[in-house]
Amino acid sequence: MRPLYLGRIQLRWCDACHVPVLDEVCGLCDGATRAVPVTPPGDARPAFPADVALVNRIYADHFGAPLIPDGALALMNKVPDPDRMEEVVVGGAVVGHIRYLPAEDRWEPIPRIEAGALMKPTRRFVVVNEGAVPSIRDQGASLLAPGLRSIDDEVEAGDEVFILAPDGSVIGVGRARVSAAEARTMERGAIVRTRRNVSSPCVPGPATRADAVAANAPVLDRYEATAVAFAREVAASYPDVPVTISFSGGKDSLATLLVVRKAFGTVPPLLFADTGFEFPETYANIDEVAAWCGAEVVRSSGETAFDETFAEQGPPAVDARWCCDVCKLAPIGEAIRGRFGECVSFIGQRKYESAKRAKSRRVWRNPALPVQLSAAPIHTWTALHVWLYLFREEAPYNRLYEQGLDRIGCYICPSSDLALLGMIENGYPELMGAWNERLRAWQREKGLPDEWVNEGLWRRAGTNETGRGR
Repeated sequence: MRPLYLGRIQLRWCDACHVPVLDEVCGLCDGATRAVPVTPPGDARPAFPADVALVNRIYADHFGAPLIPDGALALMNKVPDPDRMEEVVVGGAVVGHIRYLPAEDRWEPIPRIEAGALMKPTRRFVVVNEGAVPSIRDQGASLLAPGLRSIDDEVEAGDEVFILAPDGSVIGVGRARVSAAEARTMERGAIVRTRRNVSSPCVPGPATRADAVAANAPVLDRYEATAVAFAREVAASYPDVPVTISFSGGKDSLATLLVVRKAFGTVPPLLFADTGFEFPETYANIDEVAAWCGAEVVRSSGETAFDETFAEQGPPAVDARWCCDVCKLAPIGEAIRGRFGECVSFIGQRKYESAKRAKSRRVWRNPALPVQLSAAPIHTWTALHVWLYLFREEAPYNRLYEQGLDRIGCYICPSSDLALLGMIENGYPELMGAWNERLRAWQREKGLPDEWVNEGLWRRAGTNETGRGR
């Protein structure tokens, strides 16, 4: 899939402090930073302990060694893929990927040569003759049979492998064309197809979250000041309209709350659209944040409307997300009319989230919700801006992020990839069990195949009647 450019990639790295920096100068040591060549849109986020554990498990299972060393700061950068693939950034380099394979229900590690600075594989590797080293290391040539010195017994055709020089150093990575048994019988032909990527130096070293916050202090101050000025300007343009914050329990709406509090000194009412499919942690976070900042929560409920629409149309789909209109916009509109008449709502919308949001104006009215004027103070922020800001302000963020979820919303969201839905099902079997049973009831009623549920085909528009996507 093609990279999706939604704005300038801002991620850089300080090799002296071993931290990501969103500016050309490190705020911790005043040294120059360098660009990290992540794949667009480049909306990298911190790797929480659950993310690190997942990456290290995937790499250890396949290569016999973890990828991310203890004490190092790592980032995750989601990239375009049929389901889910994420780049892993350590030491200022993309050192590898993890990719979910829905058909096999497993994660696959895809290392880069830079991973050799962090780990030494003990499984699924090949060793080449000295004479083959220059062409593979310097030119990215594939490993041919005459250049093979040895191969790990576990290597099968299609496996990701490390290519090692006789001294054990990593000189390449790639995908095996044949199994170890077949490779040992070959006199000609390719053993490993070497993969070439945009290279970047990996300079590993220990660092803390506090180090990263300090290194980004100047840029965070600038972004906060711009967002605060924007919020004040919008509010001043509509002096007679009440101000609110659309609050979902996610990181972006929390960062927006902090900005608005800085702008006005107090926190206006929080609008929470309760779809009936929120995580327990989200409900807890709504209450925690409201108590923390002393804000009123204006709630709406869309659960009844969801049930009625599902009975008529079946489940929502990626390209037919009636759930947002039915469960969020319509109920929150009623709540706004009943409580305020109309309002200005500051919303945590960012352009790096999607192509649609990248093209969106910073102040707008949704035709389906005319009583709400929406404004996005953090429109130009990346996910890393948001997270560093939350860490600096010691804000009570939703703990679901620490469990490996990168986005917080309805647990049945059809826009979720299958990898995420699988994680949710493992963590919340009762919630997802009830949802899957609802899907199966529709499946039985419409005579749809089992894969409509089992393979997540319900998420595609046009499958609710035939089981096949348009």
